[in-house]
Parts: sequence; structure tokens; C-alpha cells
Amino acid sequence: MKIMSVDFGDSRTGIACCDKSEMLASPVCVIEEKDFNTCIQKTAALAAEHKAEEIVVGFPKNMNGTIGERAEKCQLFSEELAKLVNCPVKLWDERCTTVSAHNYLNVTNTRGKKRKAVVDAVAATIILESYLDFRKNTATL
Repeated sequence: MKIMSVDFGDSRTGIACCDKSEMLASPVCVIEEKDFNTCIQKTAALAAEHKAEEIVVGFPKNMNGTIGERAEKCQLFSEELAKLVNCPVKLWDERCTTVSAHNYLNVTNTRGKKRKAVVDAVAATIILESYLDFRKNTATL
């Protein structure tokens, strides 16, 4: 199944997709958009373009599991996105994905403007990899 993941941000939103076999998650792009509704529309257009059959939106819970302001905004984003696409939209716990993305970029020595341009797409890829691992580990036989 083609699954797209979204790392929603106020200025930059990372997008990643997997192949039909759900083996490889790859960064697609970063949407640079500050307007909430326009970002949702651009995300919906990318979902159509990439023929997404499911969308996973990062849900940044607090470390203690509570839902803060950022998570509420991501929840609203996913609800509004669901109105524009013809596939399920799910929230997926994304605690620490941005930190992991920065660690990956440290290993590859990606710095400065280039780092800023890709970190959100890398975070979206990590979200998708986590979701794909969950699907593999909970598949019914």
C-alpha cells in the first residue's frame, strides 16, 4: 500500500512516501508554507500526486503522553486533511523524531541551510518508518 507521512510544522511541513511493498520510506519534499489552510491543500495535492492510499500525520505528544498545543494543532491538521483526500488519515506518535532527524543529519555532516531544508522531510521519513515497522510487527497471519 502506498502510504504518505506528514511532519506538520508552522513554517515547514515534511512529506515522505513508501513504495507499494512498504519496504522503503523515502523523503519527498518540504512544503514551505505558513498558511494553515494552504498547507493542507498542498499536502492533499501531494497525496493525490503520489497516489497515497493512507496518510500518517505525526502526532507530537508530550514525553509524559499528554496532548499539548502542538499535538492539538496536528490533530486539527489531520482532520481538515481528511476532508480533502479519499483515503484514511491517521495520527502517529512522533515523539523525538525531529531529534532523530538531526542526529541522522549530524552523521551525514549536513549543516546550515541544507540541513534546514531537509530536516522536516527526514523527520517525516522517520515517522513513516516507525509506522511501517508497527504494521509489519502487528500484521495478522
